[in-house]
Amino acid sequence: MVAIDEERGDVQEATWRVIDVRDPLLANRISDIDVVVHLAGDYAVDSDPRERRAYNLRAAQTVLTASAAARVRRVVLLTSAMVYGAAAENEVPLPEDAPVAAEPDTGVVGDHLEIEALARRSLRSHPGLEVTVLRPAAVVGPGVDTVITRHFESPRLLTVKGCSPRWQFCHVDDLLSALELAARGVVGGVVAVGCDGWLEQEQVEEMSGLRRFELPAGLTFGTAQRLHRLGITPAPATDLHYVVYPWVVDCTSLREAGWKPAWTNEAAFGQLLELREKATTVVGRRLPVKEATLTAAGATVAVIGTAAIVRQVRRKRRQ
Repeated sequence: MVAIDEERGDVQEATWRVIDVRDPLLANRISDIDVVVHLAGDYAVDSDPRERRAYNLRAAQTVLTASAAARVRRVVLLTSAMVYGAAAENEVPLPEDAPVAAEPDTGVVGDHLEIEALARRSLRSHPGLEVTVLRPAAVVGPGVDTVITRHFESPRLLTVKGCSPRWQFCHVDDLLSALELAARGVVGGVVAVGCDGWLEQEQVEEMSGLRRFELPAGLTFGTAQRLHRLGITPAPATDLHYVVYPWVVDCTSLREAGWKPAWTNEAAFGQLLELREKATTVVGRRLPVKEATLTAAGATVAVIGTAAIVRQVRRKRRQ
């Protein structure tokens, strides 16, 4: 096994080759490689959107082009089940071959959509190269920090009137085992990854001890969009869709290959809650304050919640 990064890591079992995956000379460093699993990406919540997008697309493009030039047999890319889009009318679960319906935006979801577009173009340009795309559900585990995990660091869970989300998670351990099957060629094409089934909103509230904060859809997304335009939240308002609407996936390819997730949704969510306790968060804001930003959900709850309190106080004064 060969590991490629900008600096040498601490995994002794791998042979390290130090190079930036965006370097055009990458093809020379993988000329003896059969399969490339591309995991070098920036998906941090607080990253600058333009810099993150430029890095992620350049990295994926270089890996695909270099792999074709070096006659690599297979490339495995990691995106997200978010590309299916989250919507009130979504089938639960979504079939693996469901249309890609996510809105292209400046957030992480937009990055995933662009990377998958690169993969499709690569298949046409380099017919000898096999490309497998893994789409995990909401990833949880040590070190994972996403819009989804931060949602559960808020004091209240944002919901939209008339729709209840369903929660499906993908533990990093199960993602790793799925990546191994993809690298070996046991599964190919587009592959969804996640725990079996899903949790209802009521189960999530009972396990977390958090109460919901229910708002009309128009008010919720309108406020989130204004906060984003003002620069208060780095993530676009469309990120809110993934915490208020369902996007559960059916992992057909892996199931037919005999794969079974080691983690249940209950166990994965339980670990998310345990890890959450180690984070210091106020309405979605990581501390220290100067180094953190609000998530779209946390900021929306904070702003609308504060406005509601002010209105209540004013009504009482008038009475």
